[in-house]
Amino acid sequence: MSSPSIAAAAAEVLPQAARRRTFAVISHPDAGKSTLTEALALHARVIGSAGAVHGKAGRRGTVSDWMDMEKARGISITSAALQFEYRDAVVNLLDTPGHADFSEDTYRVLTAVDAAVMLIDAAKGLEAQTMKLFAVCRHRGIPVITVVNKWDRPGKDALELMDEVSERTGLVPTPLTWPVGIAGDFRGVLDRRDGSYHRFTRTAGGATIAPEEVLTAAAAEAREGVDWTRAVEEGELLDATEADHDQERFLAGETTPVIFASAVSNFGVGALLDVLVDLAPPPSGRPDADGAVRKLDDPFSAFVFKVQSGMDAAHRDRLAYIRICSGVFERGMVVTHATTGRPFATKYAQHVFGRERESVDVAYPGDVVGLVNANALSVGDTLYVDAKVQFPPLTTFAPEYFAVMRGKDTAKFKQFRRGIGQLDSEGVAQVLRSDRRGDQAPVLAVVGPMQFEVAQHRMESEFGAPVELDRLSYTIAVRTDAASAPAVAAARGVEVLEREDGELLALFMDKWDLRSLQQRSPELTLEPLVAAQL
Repeated sequence: MSSPSIAAAAAEVLPQAARRRTFAVISHPDAGKSTLTEALALHARVIGSAGAVHGKAGRRGTVSDWMDMEKARGISITSAALQFEYRDAVVNLLDTPGHADFSEDTYRVLTAVDAAVMLIDAAKGLEAQTMKLFAVCRHRGIPVITVVNKWDRPGKDALELMDEVSERTGLVPTPLTWPVGIAGDFRGVLDRRDGSYHRFTRTAGGATIAPEEVLTAAAAEAREGVDWTRAVEEGELLDATEADHDQERFLAGETTPVIFASAVSNFGVGALLDVLVDLAPPPSGRPDADGAVRKLDDPFSAFVFKVQSGMDAAHRDRLAYIRICSGVFERGMVVTHATTGRPFATKYAQHVFGRERESVDVAYPGDVVGLVNANALSVGDTLYVDAKVQFPPLTTFAPEYFAVMRGKDTAKFKQFRRGIGQLDSEGVAQVLRSDRRGDQAPVLAVVGPMQFEVAQHRMESEFGAPVELDRLSYTIAVRTDAASAPAVAAARGVEVLEREDGELLALFMDKWDLRSLQQRSPELTLEPLVAAQL
């Protein structure tokens, strides 16, 4: 796409923003999230065939799971951004880590989207991590579309699942499609909006789009018999409870449209894409740190919600993902870094499709753009032109696991130090230091223990600095200050370290030790770290 004049691009901001649909897929681990992401890209005709992470020989790994550890484990441990066009819309799809150990990364992604797809395993229903992520969506006012996945496998009753969604989330489920055939015998779906039957035909391994045949109610009854009759009767029960879609209630966070699907077989995925385009909200004005709304057609502004390195093994570059909030972005434009007030050149800007990228000349509100070699940028930073704006900082979670990291090869301390700095700036781990431990033995503080495995793997594979980790027995970190630090550090079983941003953190073995010190010395500063409710 060639770059139009600045004036012409600015005139396009509102109509282009209206075309954007920016959403995240959230779920419990192993609900089929990355498979659904792949299937959506397949239905949008942006890839030719889909491949599960643990697919058959010759099938490639999912587009969104590109790290070696992700392919080996079959789970997502880092968020990925995919952009593609579908119908007249531009879709920005953010795949998120499903594992609870990476909640912080998921939370950051949820700050950058306008809607969410909540993926439910038909056999397991609403699981713990799904509920935690839903709570974040509710807190942020993000409307949620529900997909009941894996209907081609044995699972719960469909009406039972609707009751579970209603009781546990407080949302009124408004199914747009209803399954024909019980879980494990997926024939197709009844489209509740027009009463038609969409019959699916399985393809080999689900690698290509499943053929879909639309039949009238009479033809469906003749073909499917009792299964169709049951679906119609259950649909009538839903009609009686007024479980019909209402756009205003959906956007207000009162209801959730529901689609039944099998992502691995590509059943129902096309319907989800249509629902996203038709019902998910486009971008809207975003409040800044002072509560004032930055309108879509105000001058350019954006914030960094993720930093990722190691996506291009040949170049060892560093990619900062920005969500554009207002105005028009043009590659090469010079923007201002709100934290430092310094100019930042955007010479290398790219749209991202999993690990693959292409240069982007122009982007609009709602778009996610990757800025290459953005060493000056960190998670939560704001970029703008003209009138200054600062968006609210992104939450830093309270760590619960701690380990000392040491390099195995002292000759590679330079690589070790560079890798530690990279992990900290990306938010993979909080890096804590003290004079007693020295620079060669920093403490890594994380939300979940699998983050240690990621850090260790990346230090060796990306930075060529093999490391060893020694777990520490601390389980809680609180904030202290310079005046209190000596007395806090003198307490038994307590250690005070400095975070990269200058904050002093006191590490305790358990909450009882913390409470005991607070009771003995109430004058000491021992404040809880702010954390999102995940």
